[in-house]
Amino acid sequence: MDDLVLRGMAKWPNVPAVYGWLALNRRGEWLIKGDVVSNPTISAFIGRNYERGSDGRWFFQNGPQRVFVTLAYTPQVYRAVNPADTPLELESHTGARPDAISTAWLDEHGALLLDAASGVGIVHDHDLDLVVPAFADDHGRRLTDAALDELMVKLQQGQDAPLWIGYGGATIRVGTVQSREVPRRFGFDPAPKPPEDHPQCT
Repeated sequence: MDDLVLRGMAKWPNVPAVYGWLALNRRGEWLIKGDVVSNPTISAFIGRNYERGSDGRWFFQNGPQRVFVTLAYTPQVYRAVNPADTPLELESHTGARPDAISTAWLDEHGALLLDAASGVGIVHDHDLDLVVPAFADDHGRRLTDAALDELMVKLQQGQDAPLWIGYGGATIRVGTVQSREVPRRFGFDPAPKPPEDHPQCT
């Protein structure tokens, strides 16, 4: 977190939290009261001070005030930042780059989810062409478009399929997951609500 934020937390430790004000969409954009934050300086500030609590709720620490984030899907959105036909490199919507991926999943809609130390995230739909070369079969061989499509259809249908993805020198098996199960499986709350007896700002 920024030093300014840490100083504010120490000086004013009991500022009521904010709910329903800040959201993250599926393309890694911050929204304030439904409007996309277009100022890159503000977006970067939110990203640097974006954290998860032990209760699975994600928040932006705005000085002394905790602003809980409503998630359109996952707490992270990953972008592929590698040039075409080079090893996959990822960057979160916060600007952080994961060193490793622990698991990979495809949901019923064809969305690719990757779990890293920074949290589970959907891969931005505009970047899937850059991800395709990282997919491989059981033997580490690159797949033809037809073979990849066949395996991805099976995964979307909830079937097991021998699809792997390479990242950071490791190869990770791609599993199947239903989108409705994602918050429970990865232990996060997509829509934090205030306790009834707790003062809050909205």
